Amino acid sequence: MKDGIHPAYKDATITCACGSVVKTRSTRGSFTTDVCSQCHPFYTGKHKIMDVAGRVDRFRKKYANTGKSAKDAAAAKDAAAATDAAAK
Repeated sequence: MKDGIHPAYKDATITCACGSVVKTRSTRGSFTTDVCSQCHPFYTGKHKIMDVAGRVDRFRKKYANTGKSAKDAAAAKDAAAATDAAAK
């Protein structure tokens, strides 16, 4: 390597919001992150479905009858209406 053309490559500490700390080397220096492999749902397998304003339920109701006969679809629709009325 030529002298004087490369940036300083110093020790760095990467700190996650969950408290996990990784020691490495970087030209940037130490910094913090919001998520890491210790707390991210993709890596931990603790994925949660966020049901905002009932969108997941609405989707399941809409496509629950796909591939069923008309008689079964009517029965499912009546059952859904009954549970909605009971919830109110």
